[in-house]
Amino acid sequence: MKRIILLSLLIFSITACSEPPSQNKAVYMLLDTSGTYTQELDKAKIIINYLLATLDAGDSLAIARIDSGSFSEKDLISKVTFDARPSVVNEQKRAFKRKVDIFVKNVKSSSYTDITGGVLQASEYLHETGAKNKYILIFSDLEEDLVKGHVRDFSIPLVEVKVVALNVTKLRSDNIDPRDYLNRVANWQTRVHEGGGKWQLLNDIEHLEKIIQG
Repeated sequence: MKRIILLSLLIFSITACSEPPSQNKAVYMLLDTSGTYTQELDKAKIIINYLLATLDAGDSLAIARIDSGSFSEKDLISKVTFDARPSVVNEQKRAFKRKVDIFVKNVKSSSYTDITGGVLQASEYLHETGAKNKYILIFSDLEEDLVKGHVRDFSIPLVEVKVVALNVTKLRSDNIDPRDYLNRVANWQTRVHEGGGKWQLLNDIEHLEKIIQG
């Protein structure tokens, strides 16, 4: 009897060890809605459609706007973890796309841009999913404009998170001094690395498939 039990335990152990680790992905995309950047949201929809076509069962996706104080769930446009059943996944994706379309159609420009708050909220969401591969996509010019008195000078926990800056358009002032653009990018790269994350700048969205991978 003991031999049978030991053999059963051995078989279970071998089976468990042979199972491939989870390759689930979780993506949190932040949309800048300040000033004239709302005019760029059609490009953001292209990226979101790509994510919906690429992510599959067990993967998670969330889209939120960067607002004056993004520590609140009010800025979340839509979030989902895709079901194991293909028919359910298809409906989840259609519902997700409808919410994004409605948001883009009715979006109003925000007065401030709390990128730090948005990234912090994104990081918390991603770690809660338990996904192996975690991504934050920042669709913004990376210019942070905070409400007076708001403090964002702190480290953001980004261990095992890849942060990708997308469509970092240059501001009018950047034409006067291009170093402003370079400094914004360098500042965020430093903050991401200090938080334990990985950083990438991607202005050609056609190369996104090289980043979102298992």
